[in-house]
Amino acid sequence: MAPEDTDPTDGTDDTHDEGSVAEDGPEGEDDFDDLIDEEGDPSPTAKAKAARERLEAEADRAVEGFDENVVDLLAWLLDTETRARIYVYLRQHPGSTSEEVADGTGLYPSTVREALAELHEEEKVTRDKRESAGAGNNPYEYEAIAPSDLVNGVVDQVQRQLNTVFNLDRRLGGADAAGDESPVTITVEDERRTE
Repeated sequence: MAPEDTDPTDGTDDTHDEGSVAEDGPEGEDDFDDLIDEEGDPSPTAKAKAARERLEAEADRAVEGFDENVVDLLAWLLDTETRARIYVYLRQHPGSTSEEVADGTGLYPSTVREALAELHEEEKVTRDKRESAGAGNNPYEYEAIAPSDLVNGVVDQVQRQLNTVFNLDRRLGGADAAGDESPVTITVEDERRTE
């Protein structure tokens, strides 16, 4: 009998009872039964396929983690995770109605309508009436402003806050804000505007 094969990346045993690598994989995938050698061990092809599937699953998990990190950062810029998810959806699907945003994000329609009204008032999204051929309701279509414009909107606030921290010792010593230094300067260069 051949020695057990283990995967050094996860420490799990790749051998299975009954001599197969996988029983029934996801729909449309081949069964590995024909990729077993005479001794009942998985063939190199089966091992490669299993490794590829593991890597793809890890890559998907990494992308999801990245997306959540972006949403967290946007939630800081836009005040709530709900508004961040709406912003991301509108960047991916410009011209969406509030109903389409609710369907696409899984948020309650009333929550989406309220958030879109606030974001429009703050000029973080734009809206226009959807053109329709027939009579009836013409809902608004929304589009999120460019990320560079969103960043420009918070630069002054962040710069003031950082300069306040920089001057903390002066303030703790009893000095007033009039003499604060402003050594922190944030400049945002938008490549779209320089071309």
